[in-house]
Amino acid sequence: MALTLMLLLPLLAAVALIAIPGESRAERGIALGASVLTALLAVVVVAGRHEIDVPWIRSLGIRWHFGVDGISAALVLLTALLTVAVVVHTLAGRIPAGGTGSTFLGCILLVETGALATFLARDAILFFIAFEVVLVPMWVLIRSFGDDHVTDERRSDAAGRFVLFTVLGSTLMLVGILFLVHHQGTSDLTELARLHGDGISRSLETAIAGMLLLGLGIKVPLWPLHTWLPSAHTIAPTAGSVLLAAVLLKMGTYGIVRLVVATVPNGVATLSPVLAILGVIGILWGGLACLVERDLKRLIAYSSVAHMGFVVLALASGSDTGLQAALLGNIAHGIVAALLFFVVGDLKEQWGSADLRTARVGLRDTAPRFGVVLLVGLAAALGLPGLITFWGEFLALYAAWSPAPDRPATLMRVCVVLGAVGLALAAAYSLRVARLVWSGEASGGAGAVTAEREDTTVESAAIDARGARWAVVLTIAVAVIVLGVLPQLLLGVSGPDAVRLITGAGVLP
Repeated sequence: MALTLMLLLPLLAAVALIAIPGESRAERGIALGASVLTALLAVVVVAGRHEIDVPWIRSLGIRWHFGVDGISAALVLLTALLTVAVVVHTLAGRIPAGGTGSTFLGCILLVETGALATFLARDAILFFIAFEVVLVPMWVLIRSFGDDHVTDERRSDAAGRFVLFTVLGSTLMLVGILFLVHHQGTSDLTELARLHGDGISRSLETAIAGMLLLGLGIKVPLWPLHTWLPSAHTIAPTAGSVLLAAVLLKMGTYGIVRLVVATVPNGVATLSPVLAILGVIGILWGGLACLVERDLKRLIAYSSVAHMGFVVLALASGSDTGLQAALLGNIAHGIVAALLFFVVGDLKEQWGSADLRTARVGLRDTAPRFGVVLLVGLAAALGLPGLITFWGEFLALYAAWSPAPDRPATLMRVCVVLGAVGLALAAAYSLRVARLVWSGEASGGAGAVTAEREDTTVESAAIDARGARWAVVLTIAVAVIVLGVLPQLLLGVSGPDAVRLITGAGVLP
């Protein structure tokens, strides 16, 4: 019952919010109440490892099968808790222009519904349907509530690019799912994980894995399929950017684990050199782009490409350590990206833009709270030991250095060396942002800073974080530190199920 309520509550609340005509005081209570109750139910579902399995479409053998395990538990909690943070953050400020507040909040809850259903689905067809639920509300967030400082054409272009790329990925993913279900005779993901590719030739496994990886790679996004991401992040409102980076991208990597690694392992092994190379190119490409990017939101978007490259490299290693590194890196990026987009979104709301070429007073002098949490996010982005991102990226490199026996060890070790170069690039662009935003033009090094500026007129200072918005970013910053010091809180949850998934023993009992 708790699992069913957890899925129905945000859905019904979203429908009610979208149905409210114009503005209404009730919208705030509905959105906040639904998100908080869903988060509490998520804790209950994860703690009790709840499952529901009943017939749905009998003629096709599709079941209404949802359940939580060690692979999805952290993602369910991340989605539910971040939705509360997004709603609180939104209600503490102003609803972006472009539509009613009830529609905006309804779209947020619809995205949560689709994401939770995706992470809980235990049927491949049900997984695909849940995956697609988030498409329309995210398009609305970008198209209707996007940055009101840009033209309508730019909002349309960003939203249209998001839809076109993701629909293409969905089409490829659906074809791969249908091939897999047809040849295995079941759409049950638990049974497909237990079969572990038995009864399918290696060439067919490779073809199915290729289609699924290509479709899901667009969602991750994997280089060079990432070109839709920077524009979507730049135009999206803060809530949209947080959900896109912290939840929607995770659906892609989770899909690779659940749909590909677990069901067609030989196909993944065959394609692992390609995965490793593309992952490392993404690490280097994203890092180099961040070194020259002038828009702070686009910079964080390119850093996402780099961080997800480490996740893909870990998956290419083929070991249970690599799988755990990918799962931990997934969660780490979600938390850190959410922190950065919350802070940068608030700053952009005050400044009117996130252009690094505009000279501004340093946050350390005028908005130290914003400055400190920004530094925590940047330190985590560069993989500083003691913060959550370090463990995912370190374990990814460790796993790739000692890959599974059926993976090319020499190639993987070359990728590890190049990935280490990517860490150096992450340090360089993180320090660049800290120099420009934390120190600003009021620092003693202003002469060096202005070399990057087109406009050397120093703008007014930002107003520091306070109230509910300060509570949101402070809580996330504390999570970055606590999970960096105690990574076993996440590794202990995913460890046993990661081993069973890699070996083909299945996950759910």
